[in-house]
Amino acid sequence: MRSLVVSLAVIFSILSSAALRAQEAPLAADKVVKEACAKAAGKHKKVFIIFHASWCGWCHKMDTAMNDVSIKKSFEDNYEIRHITVLENGAKKTLENPGGSELLQKYHGADQGIPFWLVLDTNGELLADSRVKGMNDKMQNVGCPSQKEEVDYFISVLEKTSKMKPAALEAVRVQFSKIGG
Repeated sequence: MRSLVVSLAVIFSILSSAALRAQEAPLAADKVVKEACAKAAGKHKKVFIIFHASWCGWCHKMDTAMNDVSIKKSFEDNYEIRHITVLENGAKKTLENPGGSELLQKYHGADQGIPFWLVLDTNGELLADSRVKGMNDKMQNVGCPSQKEEVDYFISVLEKTSKMKPAALEAVRVQFSKIGG
């Protein structure tokens, strides 16, 4: 009986550690998008993908703003929001979603800095991204919008891709305008 208990304990330990390792491995970027699209389709939402990294201060500011109590529900009601981790260094490389850098490249964000965001429909088709025409008609990433022109662009994207009412859009404008001071 004692050997059966020991054997079961060993098996449980092996299965538990395998499950923990599986939980720790980030999901592949394409699977993140696919899962978000499937979930969005069932809820009549769009998909909002944010490419970010643990060290990125602007990424944290964007998350903080989007999670502010004054606007969080508006985002949650309109978007399936997902993060794809890219551009990590050293030991934190393990945080990256496999294929994230390639997906960032696909959407012309590899040389744009982060956060870089996309809005997709439920089929994974690009509706908008964080790039806006800048000087010399060169596309520039607004990242975490904080300056008036960046916030205006962000609001225009939300108007096109969500069902946010004017009051909700104004709350988003106010929240993101606070970032720029």
